Amino acid sequence: MLIGYIRVSTDGDRQSTDLQRDALMSAGVDERHIFEDKASGSKDDRIGLAQALEYVKEGDVLVVWKLDRLGRSLPHLIEIVSQLKAKGIGFKSLTEGMDTSSPSGELLFHVFGALAQFERSLIQERVNAGLAAARKRGRIGGRPKAIPQEKMDAILEALNNGMSKAAVCRTFEVKRSTLIDTLNHIQLCTYN
Repeated sequence: MLIGYIRVSTDGDRQSTDLQRDALMSAGVDERHIFEDKASGSKDDRIGLAQALEYVKEGDVLVVWKLDRLGRSLPHLIEIVSQLKAKGIGFKSLTEGMDTSSPSGELLFHVFGALAQFERSLIQERVNAGLAAARKRGRIGGRPKAIPQEKMDAILEALNNGMSKAAVCRTFEVKRSTLIDTLNHIQLCTYN
């Protein structure tokens, strides 16, 4: 059985699912088996997609008008299609002509998967190269310390000499939560 999924980005009169619905029905999807969302593709809570994925069963084919209607990103799309395949469910995208139930569609899907993996590897490589270049120049990434080291040394000395945390916060103009978090972090680093 063919199960359809359609989506538009906004819930309003500006965008309509009519084009997608007509294309799916022309491809043989029964209108009663079309699930719909009116939400951004980047949102995790797409109820129509969740219903469609729950409804399809082994031997069915999930049909979309275009690839970008299904996944938030290429890796997310590949994840969904892989999950479908593992359950014995086919996938078809009308615009791109991808049909995982055919050998050429399966090949195209694997090419997309390889491209997504390549993209992830390139991003990771660029990030690592940038971090290495920054370290070489003496810059350390990450969030700056909430309390500078000189001030923290003075705070620790005051605490060791019996000053209360409340007095430390007033004297050194540090929020109590910041002081507690920093002390906990120092304690964790000491034990690890």
